[in-house]
Amino acid sequence: MGRSPLTAIGVAVSWLTVAPVPSPRMDMDRRTGGAAITAVPLVGALLGGIAAAAAYGLSFTALPDLLVGVLLVALLALMTRGMHVDGLADTADGLGCYGDELRVREVMRSGDVGPFGAATLAVVLGAQAVAFGALSADERWWDIVFAVALARVAAVYVCRAGLPPANSNGFGALVAGTQRWSILVWTVVAAAAAWPLGVRALCAVAAVAVLSYAFSTHCRRRMGGIAGDVIGAAVELSTVLALIVLLL
Repeated sequence: MGRSPLTAIGVAVSWLTVAPVPSPRMDMDRRTGGAAITAVPLVGALLGGIAAAAAYGLSFTALPDLLVGVLLVALLALMTRGMHVDGLADTADGLGCYGDELRVREVMRSGDVGPFGAATLAVVLGAQAVAFGALSADERWWDIVFAVALARVAAVYVCRAGLPPANSNGFGALVAGTQRWSILVWTVVAAAAAWPLGVRALCAVAAVAVLSYAFSTHCRRRMGGIAGDVIGAAVELSTVLALIVLLL
């Protein structure tokens, strides 16, 4: 069965959100996985739009800015089944342990949240909450959409050609190394979307690209390739980085 753009978007939405979208009937192979990753930034735009709409609605309440930010972080985690948050914790624990590639992969697949994972979640999600609250207070709704969508471009960068999967099975095995021309396309699209928002948004695009490449290269060195958790971690780290740059 061919992978049309609409089919790729449907797969990405069904995989990465709680939206009640039926998964297309097709083999979940690398071709499907690559098409879905190419469509992930569109899913990010959808999630960002929902988050911005929620922030706009909450602006009519008397809730403190920080609480608004916390609610937005919780909403995004809920809409994505907490997969990216889980990936961030698992990746932090894996990279924080001593040992060879096998040991890193074992820690990441254990399912437990260790001290590195807990500390990383506290810092990253706390920073996201403060930043979302600040953008909401300034009524910068489009900046919220942009930050959430840009963070999903990081998934495309992490799955670039040349980076092998860390494991022979799992999500990483389906998507690692599948992205080629889509990297250039999404970089141009991200820059075009950033242009109306100003210099800080353009700097955010550059910062996310550098972070994604450096982080995924380090993960390959430590665990031998890219796992699904690494993609989730890159999304969460890119979200907080984009928000920070937008607030500078």
